[in-house]
Amino acid sequence: MNVPDRRGAEGREGPDRPRGAGAPDDRGAEGRGGPDRPQQAGAHEPVIRAEDLSVAFDGRTIFKGVTFEVRRGEIFVILGGSGCGKSTLLKALIGLVPLAAGHAWLLGEELAVADDEARRALLRRIGVMWQSGALFGSMTLAENIELPLEEHTDLPRPAREALARAKLGLVGLGDAAGRLPAEISGGMAKRAGIARAMALDPPLLFLDEPSAGLDPITSAGLDKLIRDIARETGTTFVVVTHELQSILAIGDRCIMLDKEAQGMIAEGDPRKLREESTHPTVRAFFRREAA
Repeated sequence: MNVPDRRGAEGREGPDRPRGAGAPDDRGAEGRGGPDRPQQAGAHEPVIRAEDLSVAFDGRTIFKGVTFEVRRGEIFVILGGSGCGKSTLLKALIGLVPLAAGHAWLLGEELAVADDEARRALLRRIGVMWQSGALFGSMTLAENIELPLEEHTDLPRPAREALARAKLGLVGLGDAAGRLPAEISGGMAKRAGIARAMALDPPLLFLDEPSAGLDPITSAGLDKLIRDIARETGTTFVVVTHELQSILAIGDRCIMLDKEAQGMIAEGDPRKLREESTHPTVRAFFRREAA
């Protein structure tokens, strides 16, 4: 499969990367989201492989030529400014938006060409938390978590209820199982959305703007929750966000999309990109400078 020449103006191959990009990631715990993130076995095994992805709506290109891999057990961040296609890329990866070009493999399967049975089986192995939490307002938090269990398993009701309580406990909402979404805060709704996304114990979780609209303290607590779940369960996270503090707090690796470039302009450890990138847009983003 041919990949177009993506060298930049300075002759570098592909988007801006920190020094040494392209070599296997042999960093220890200090290079993977901070000292509390131990190196995990199998971390080099790709869970997602995206090759030359392009999406267009009504002839208008959103992004093109996007190529990257997500390794098992890492927190991978898709970042960039507003309107660059971050959430569109997430939706393309999980099959909600058609690709104009390219191929994407999740957990070794190409969703776009899978038959109905294989597609359903693959989608049961991923979880998604949407930006607002997307909880059903007429259901309690526990009932929201039970819904995918009722839909996709043959578990009896007592087992579903027990699992729902366990998932809510994992995100710190064990005492809120009987509350309705209207009775909880925005941060709690995000946590409940993560609990529902984890209902079927998927190895791969997608989070769309988890920190959007939250105050700094609540946002920091959510970042810690994501790190803790990744460390304790080995779950792979793909997180869409433009929140700089969250990116630096949780991200093992990232790609950066740019609206003007209509594609990727950077890839690597976000902390290294902040310190070492020579791309003006990347530097402006990580240093909060006006472009």
